[in-house]
Amino acid sequence: MQKYITVIGGGLAGTEATYQIAKRGIQVKLYEMKPVKFSPAHTNKNLAEIVCSNSFKSNLHTNACGLLKEELRLLDSLLIKTADNVSVPAGQALAVDREKFSEEITKRIESLDNVEIIREEVGKNKGKNSIKELSKDGIVIIATGPLTSDSLSEEIKELTGNDGFHFYDAAAPIIEKESIDMNIAFWGDRYAQERGKDEDIDVWKERIKDSKENAYINLPMNKEEFEAFWNELVNAEVVELHNFEKREIFEGCMPIEVMAKRGIDTLRFGPLKPVGFTDPRTGKRPYAIVQLRQDNSSGNLFNMVGFQTNLKYGEQKRVFRMIPGLQNADFTKYGVMHRNSFINSPELLDETYNLKKNNNIFFAGQITGVEGYVESIASGLVASLNAIIKYKENLNENGKSNNSKIIFPEETMIGALSKYIATPNKNFQPMNANFGILPGLVERIKDKKLKYGKLADRAIAELKQQVADNDINSDI
Repeated sequence: MQKYITVIGGGLAGTEATYQIAKRGIQVKLYEMKPVKFSPAHTNKNLAEIVCSNSFKSNLHTNACGLLKEELRLLDSLLIKTADNVSVPAGQALAVDREKFSEEITKRIESLDNVEIIREEVGKNKGKNSIKELSKDGIVIIATGPLTSDSLSEEIKELTGNDGFHFYDAAAPIIEKESIDMNIAFWGDRYAQERGKDEDIDVWKERIKDSKENAYINLPMNKEEFEAFWNELVNAEVVELHNFEKREIFEGCMPIEVMAKRGIDTLRFGPLKPVGFTDPRTGKRPYAIVQLRQDNSSGNLFNMVGFQTNLKYGEQKRVFRMIPGLQNADFTKYGVMHRNSFINSPELLDETYNLKKNNNIFFAGQITGVEGYVESIASGLVASLNAIIKYKENLNENGKSNNSKIIFPEETMIGALSKYIATPNKNFQPMNANFGILPGLVERIKDKKLKYGKLADRAIAELKQQVADNDINSDI
């Protein structure tokens, strides 16, 4: 049994995992391919390089990512502590000097006596530098990020199966059910809900009321509403993609705004076709219809069917709120289209980010399907704590550990994210921190800020109790 833990990838998740393991006195071998090889988006040799925005999002208690940062501070996260130390003015958000941030993390990791940084690429046909060899007699955490190299991608693909690895993120927006106006929207499935030609409207409404086919929330549009929406959609601002992203994405899917530009009626014969529906308000077929499909098992999140988009986030909010029933929509996740390697975590991982079919292997970071800087850091922390437990279990002669797995309460944001990536979902897509993935409160609170505040208070109380009960911040 190797007397060290291997971490593959020196990004946000990988460096957090390395720190958490090393501070508990365990040897770490950290593999990072820079500067020998760079991904298309990386440019400097330091660890924990930030390639997009320098913002770690809101610090507010009533913001989901703000709550997650509070939780990570309670768990002695090196990266959040460093972000706080190198922050720059950004109002209520935590933004960092990106160069100082990476430099500080690199210096801290390099200063740890029990960490060896190996500047080499890992992957298929890399000899001893392959997942197969590194995990043969030791614990490995794969934290290679959304721009995993081709060689490592191939080996991960073999490890997880051909259907377990995805090469781009093409996702539609996700909306909180409570924010949908059900005075306009209605439940129903295509054709099962359609009113018969001579059917009395009251008889029809009674017939469909309790239909088992009511799988979708439907948003009907008349001609005027549709044309106003279409006009704003085709003229909205989009995100500029890198050349390497364009090559990989547009062969496989089409943004809704690109489809709309093919003609004003294109959407009405595609994802917005109204055939098979009757609007309960009019008793007639709508001019166009937008469908929302349940996105999680608790039924409080719904995604916009066929709305993969490359619009800027602000534009998505503005344009999609023009759809009747979504005028006050709360978006827990905006649509995205960019290069993003991620595994089918619900099929492959448990709530500790451990690979089900090989317990010596853990995954962490955006490759698991958590989306965002802070979310990646959180996954690295959870994976590392459980990798330590597995490491000590393997070292024991009897093969047993005194510690069980560390699974954080689903009432915490860190626990809810872990549960999300491990819960069966045939439409699995990367997810960031949001209050929609937390279990609801017993009482119904209409005021959003008050509700989020109570959810955050509950999360912090739960986490403090778990830290105290299990002494998580000391040696495991």
